[in-house]
Amino acid sequence: MKLSSPRFKAIAVTAGFSFWFIIITTSIGVFSFESFGIFLAIIIAITQIFSVKLSKGLDAFAIINTKIFLGILYIFLISIYGILFRLLAIDLLRTKWKTETYWIKIEQIKDERVLKQY
Repeated sequence: MKLSSPRFKAIAVTAGFSFWFIIITTSIGVFSFESFGIFLAIIIAITQIFSVKLSKGLDAFAIINTKIFLGILYIFLISIYGILFRLLAIDLLRTKWKTETYWIKIEQIKDERVLKQY
């Protein structure tokens, strides 16, 4: 973001603000498209007008917003995988032996067949 133009930073920060506006107002239960449109228009106007003067602040907000968003996305993704693996009874570590498996059985390697490799 440090090499991006101030106008692009302003658009990225506007997207971040609108994302958090939707999350917060939906969780409170007061979300409406009219209020979202007004909020978006005000934020776009302010960030675009003052983009050059707010460039460092926009940069800091974009970095913080990205870290929070990616952290939430990561936690959500791991949770979904955990739930799906539990429901589908997938054992990635294969700690439980099942007779009905699609994995190829590997024969035991004898010591005579193992050669030293340098």
